[in-house]
Amino acid sequence: METTPTPIWLESLEQITKDVIAPAAAEIDSTALFPRNALTAMGKAGLLGLISSKEVGGLGEGHRAAAQIVERIARECASTAMVVCMHYCGTAVIEAFGRRNVREAVARGQHVTTLAFSESGSRSHFWAPMSTAVSVENGVRLDAKKSWATSAGQADSYVWSSRPLAADGASTIWLVPAKSTGLSINMPFDGMGMRGNRSSPVQADGVIIGTEAMLGADGQGFDIMMGTVLPYFQLMNAAISLGISEAALEKTIGHLTTTRFEHLNQTLAEQPINRFYLAKMKIKVDLLRTLLEDALAALESGRADAMLRVLESKAAAGEIATEVTDLAMRLCGGAAFRKEVGVERNFRDARASTVMAPTADSLYDFIGKALTGLPLF
Repeated sequence: METTPTPIWLESLEQITKDVIAPAAAEIDSTALFPRNALTAMGKAGLLGLISSKEVGGLGEGHRAAAQIVERIARECASTAMVVCMHYCGTAVIEAFGRRNVREAVARGQHVTTLAFSESGSRSHFWAPMSTAVSVENGVRLDAKKSWATSAGQADSYVWSSRPLAADGASTIWLVPAKSTGLSINMPFDGMGMRGNRSSPVQADGVIIGTEAMLGADGQGFDIMMGTVLPYFQLMNAAISLGISEAALEKTIGHLTTTRFEHLNQTLAEQPINRFYLAKMKIKVDLLRTLLEDALAALESGRADAMLRVLESKAAAGEIATEVTDLAMRLCGGAAFRKEVGVERNFRDARASTVMAPTADSLYDFIGKALTGLPLF
C-alpha cells in the first residue's frame, strides 16, 4: 500500500516547531509573550502564505493544510496556533477580495493579518456589528468598540466588520491598517489560557480609510463571514482543540508509565482505574480526529452535509478538549498542578474554544435549527 509523501511545507513546519515554537511555549504562557519569532520563521519558510494563491507567490493550499498546520503547532503552543489560525482566516478574505500588493505581501510572509469582528455591543454575535462606517470627504470614517482581536497591536492589518456604508445588508468588511490613526488598544491581554495570543479590545475613534479598503461589496459582509471565514475558522479551531487534546494525552501517558507506587512496585499505568480513564481520553481524541477528517472531506467533495459537519466540528472539539484535559488533570493528580508536567497549560488553553464566537451553545442552536429545517439566522 502506497503512503502519501509528507508535503515539504509540513516538513518545514516540523523543523520550526522543534527549533522555535516548542522551546518558547512555556515562556509565552508565563509571560504572555507574543510569538513573533515563530511568525518570522514561518514567514521565511513561506508558511504564512500557505493559503495564498500560487499566482501571488503563495503555496496555494486550503482548509486541510491550514488545519494540519495549526493542529501541529497547538500540540506545542496553543497561543501560537491561535495567532496563525486568525492570520489564515484574514488571509482567506484578503485572497478573495483584497488588492494584489497586500496579497503578495502576505504570500511573502511580510504581512500578518487577523480578524476584528466581535464587538462590545453584540458580543459573541459577531455577524451583527454595531460599529459604523460613514462616507467623509477624504474617504470612510470607522468608529467601533471591538471586544477583542487576536494579535491586537501586533498584526499588520485587521479584517474589520462594520455596518454597511450605504447598501442593505448586515455588514461590510474592510482591511484596516494596524497603524491607522485613531486605533487604540485600551488594555493588555491577561487571559487564563492562550496567554500569548494578544486578544485585546480594539477601539476605533474616527479612523479614516480609503474606499479601496473595502473587501467585497458594501453590505456583503455577512456572506463573506459565512462563506469564506466560517469554514476556515471552525475547522482550524477544531484542529487546535485536537492538537491540545493530543498533547494532553501524550503527557498523561508519559506520566502514568514513568511514575511509580514504590510501595507496590508498580507504575501508575498498572492501576486499572487509570487505564480506564486513559482509554476514555484516547477514544475521545480519535473521535474528534475522525469528525474533523469527515468535515474536511465533506467540504472538499461538496457533500450536502458539509456545513452541518463544519458546525459540528468546533462544537464537538471544544467539548472534547475540555473533557480530555480534565481527565489529564485527574490522572496526573497533584503533579498536574506543577508547570513542568505541562497538562495544566493544556487544561487552561482548551477552555477557549467553547467561549470563542460562535460559542458552543450558539453552535448547538445552529445545528438544531439545521436539523429541523429552520433558518440559522
